[in-house]
Amino acid sequence: MSWHIGQSDLTGYADGTLPAPAAWSVEAHLLRCGACREALATDFVDAGWERLDASLDAPRPGVIERLLVRVGVPEHTGRLLAATPALRGSWLAAVALTLTLASVLAHHLEPAVFLAVAPLLPVLGVAVSFGPGIDPTYEATVVAPYSTFRLLLLRCAAVVSTNTVLTAAASLALAEYGVRIVGWFLPSLALTILTLLITPRLGAAPAATVVGLGWLSLVVSTDAWRSTTVGPYTAVGQAAMAVAAAIAAVALRHQHTAFERTRRFR
Repeated sequence: MSWHIGQSDLTGYADGTLPAPAAWSVEAHLLRCGACREALATDFVDAGWERLDASLDAPRPGVIERLLVRVGVPEHTGRLLAATPALRGSWLAAVALTLTLASVLAHHLEPAVFLAVAPLLPVLGVAVSFGPGIDPTYEATVVAPYSTFRLLLLRCAAVVSTNTVLTAAASLALAEYGVRIVGWFLPSLALTILTLLITPRLGAAPAATVVGLGWLSLVVSTDAWRSTTVGPYTAVGQAAMAVAAAIAAVALRHQHTAFERTRRFR
């Protein structure tokens, strides 16, 4: 042959991006030119090795990530959620152990012990959901075209949901106390939203610390760790927690832009 196909045309033909008229011309030439067929085969082999390298280097999704994708969560969102420290096996095991110990103490002392401890667990989960030195994907997240507020809400929703399931399972061990044993839910919800509300000003971990200390102060000052008939576990207290959660949620919705100023998380 007096001429040969250019490398760009061969590459385009190999990956299917070459326009139809040029592709027909390349096909006709390949039927008569062994050198170009050999060059094309080399391109296919190189592309195959590149795909194999990419497949081997790609991180394998974990159990949580695969589960999230299976239930309909987009793959990129599932990966960001799966990176949440509070959704790791070690953290969930620690939560389950804490709830078990609280249940044992509640049996021997007073169910209010369980109700005092349970609302703190999702707050601690929020504390390790996002922030430098805590979240392994923090640096990648703050520079990605992804809403920090949406990511934090997704992670907190996953943390709260997981803690709710675990706490509800632990509550079954205290079923003899009746409906009052679910008095942990509204405080848990209110404390979590309040933590999110002040996170842009303080950071996730300091915000959780402040909210957690405030909850403990309320429990101690009202003797709520001794009895389910006082403080936040009464009907009035539960209503107050529901109102506080609603007010905090409205305030959180109105300050969502503050979460995009990443310097405040440092």
